[in-house]
Amino acid sequence: MEFRKNDLVTLEIEDCGIDGEGIGKADGFTVFVKDAVIGDTVTAKIIKAKKNYGYGRLMEVLKPSPYRVEPKCEFARQCGGCQLQALSYDQQLVFKTNKVKGHLERIGGFTDIPMEPIIGMDELFHYRNKAQFPVGRNKEGKIVTGFYAGRTHNIIENRDCALGVAENKEVLDRVIAHMEKYGIEPYNEATGKGLVRHVLIRYGYFTKEVMVCLILNGNKLPKEEQLVKSLCEIPGMTSITINVNKKHSNVILGEEIRLLWGQEYITDRIGDISYQISPLSFYQVNPMQTQKLYAKALEYADLHGEETVWDLYCGIGTISLFLAQKAKFVRGVEIVPAAIENAKENAKLNGLENTEFFVGKAEEVLPREYKKNGVYADVIVVDPPRKGCDETLLETMVEMNPERIVYVSCDSATLARDLKYLCERGYELRKVCPVDQFGMTVHVETVVLLSQQKPDDTIEIDLDLDELDVTSAELKATYQEIKDYVLKEFGLKVSNLYISQVKRKCGIEVGENYNLPKSENARVPQCPKEKEDAIKAAMKYFAMI
Repeated sequence: MEFRKNDLVTLEIEDCGIDGEGIGKADGFTVFVKDAVIGDTVTAKIIKAKKNYGYGRLMEVLKPSPYRVEPKCEFARQCGGCQLQALSYDQQLVFKTNKVKGHLERIGGFTDIPMEPIIGMDELFHYRNKAQFPVGRNKEGKIVTGFYAGRTHNIIENRDCALGVAENKEVLDRVIAHMEKYGIEPYNEATGKGLVRHVLIRYGYFTKEVMVCLILNGNKLPKEEQLVKSLCEIPGMTSITINVNKKHSNVILGEEIRLLWGQEYITDRIGDISYQISPLSFYQVNPMQTQKLYAKALEYADLHGEETVWDLYCGIGTISLFLAQKAKFVRGVEIVPAAIENAKENAKLNGLENTEFFVGKAEEVLPREYKKNGVYADVIVVDPPRKGCDETLLETMVEMNPERIVYVSCDSATLARDLKYLCERGYELRKVCPVDQFGMTVHVETVVLLSQQKPDDTIEIDLDLDELDVTSAELKATYQEIKDYVLKEFGLKVSNLYISQVKRKCGIEVGENYNLPKSENARVPQCPKEKEDAIKAAMKYFAMI
């Protein structure tokens, strides 16, 4: 049967898509239905039809699923922010676990995935410490603020989001009242005219500090002093700023910040670490779950006080400083200069002197510091944006050959892609733990542990003296002595494999089977030039060549 736009179909929802939509079939025709829940029987109207599948609008729930619950927010279906409010929380966790597992299987090609149970939330609502509210006028000409409807820029009026803090409504009420009193126009995306674009609010969950930043299509707000006076009546008010964004685009924040009152940042904590957070700072929006997320990353890093760690895409140093509590030294990389300044200040704030931060693209800074300056890493922690890691960065990570890589991901699809690259080049997927940072939404964070592949999967690294023709040169220094010399003199970490490769080049026998792959197809990494030179220097020092 051929289905067309506006056809009504009855569906039993049997599955759930990656964006939370219900999936059902009518005579073999697959229909994706937003707001439908696995187990529902629904009537849906086809709004877009392809050859073998289509998209439908939920018209009626004929028989509700046992997993269906009443959404807390009356705007849940209209607003684009929450996709899963109608799904019970235990099933939200099942959905998110399956989403991560499915991406690792389909995109990464992994089987027998070592999944740990997802870490769920204790508080399901009012957990967000940050919100950006667009401001505009509705059809009746009234100034409104809220959130955009899904896939549109139509504002759904709502000053009291179920995921946000109570302070949000108090701030928005006062800002809108000020605009109405003094005839201040909201920004109009279509014309590019109007002044007030967005209201950004941040809240310190542990310090109770409040930040308000008004994003303007101009340099100044009329009667700023009166608004400051009103906002300062809100308990915890700490920072009031203006952000200037005159660009005719969808980008929310501009680069210029002007302080109206208080200080340019608020302070909050994750565990024992305090952070200064500015309007432009990247900071996880769910502090309670972030503490669990970082604790899992720290567990996977398995630090004992002697490790050198690189934290890539470090932001304001959130994970870096967590790691610095346990590591010998931590280096962080972030492309945003203001974030690096925040990271340095946060290190001082917490009295952590075993850190160094670099401004730049991770895929440029890491190769430069590794190849030109000889830095190395025992552990690399990477927390990239949704697009994942640049391949140049992944290539350098493989060359650096850290014992462990901890990958923190906000997008399991790009995570799977990057893990496939790393695991095809000498690493093994050891642990995967989803963490629910964003209850009621389809988003999920994931922490992954990679370690160098097990010896019997790739290469033999244990020395078997029966297989060796031990020469006088061989007896002059052990593999460990060569490693220690190279690390001390050159700051480089080398493996038994690399040492054996250099020995062979220098005509020193190391055994017919030593450090050779067990299978024909196994990939054996080759010793980089700078490490080969360092190993040769060690061998000369020990009079082996």
